Amino acid sequence: MSILESLIEQSKNPNKRIGKIMLNIMNKAHMSRTKFALNKLSIKEGYILLDIGCGGGETIREMSKMNTDIRIFGVDYSETSVNLSIDRNSKDVQFGKVEIVVGEVSKLPFEDNYFDIITAVQTHYYWPDLKNDVKEVYRVMNTNGKLLIAAEIYKINYHMEGYKTSDEVKELLQSLGFRKVTIEEDGKWRYVIGEK
Repeated sequence: MSILESLIEQSKNPNKRIGKIMLNIMNKAHMSRTKFALNKLSIKEGYILLDIGCGGGETIREMSKMNTDIRIFGVDYSETSVNLSIDRNSKDVQFGKVEIVVGEVSKLPFEDNYFDIITAVQTHYYWPDLKNDVKEVYRVMNTNGKLLIAAEIYKINYHMEGYKTSDEVKELLQSLGFRKVTIEEDGKWRYVIGEK
């Protein structure tokens, strides 16, 4: 495996020391765009949120700052990511505002119709089966819930075989039951909001 392939694998499934380094780099590199994306959402009191592929926990930390009276869950299939995310959000974890678990997008460990907002920042292009995984996300969303997908376009083009264009993503979400899909691009990033 080449160095590049190893780094790509670490960004997909961080583990050990190099994984922690990658997570810290990604936390810093993505934060301004993550904040921009989160500001497209209205996070109201009492909402329950889920961050899929929570990585190093910065998206969860940012969501927590947006409203004091919310509950946030994070899920990642990397134990290294989960542990770092718990550490980064330790105070909120301690007070029960945040819970972070090991799990997979293909089989989310949550009940039906549970979340008001679900986020996936720089992760959906790693999902094993986008169509079925979005179905699973839809299952755990409340009626009127929102899914936010934010990702760099060049990473979408590099990692994905299908659903590379805005039109393809919109068509996919609509075919799975999302009643409204809004997509914005700025040349470098794509921001998708699907409403159930």
